[in-house]
Amino acid sequence: MQRSERKQTPPFITVSGKGVEYVDYKNIDALRRLMSPNGKIYGRKRVGANAQQQRRIARAIKQARYLGLLPYTSATLR
Repeated sequence: MQRSERKQTPPFITVSGKGVEYVDYKNIDALRRLMSPNGKIYGRKRVGANAQQQRRIARAIKQARYLGLLPYTSATLR
C-alpha cells in the first residue's frame, strides 16, 4: 500500500481560495507564538517551517510591527 506523502500545512500558514499559501499579518496571536518574549523572531528549526515559509513569517511580523500591531521590543509583548 502507498501512503500519502502530502505534508500538513503548519497552523500559521493560511491557504487562499486559489491555493496560494500566505501568513496573515493581522493574526497577532499566531505571530506572537513565533516570537520570543524579547521580541525576536524564532528560527525555522524551532518553528518547524521551511525556508520559504520562514521568509513569509518574517515578512508578516515586520509588516505587523510597521503597522503597530506588534511591538518592536519586549516592553509590551507580554
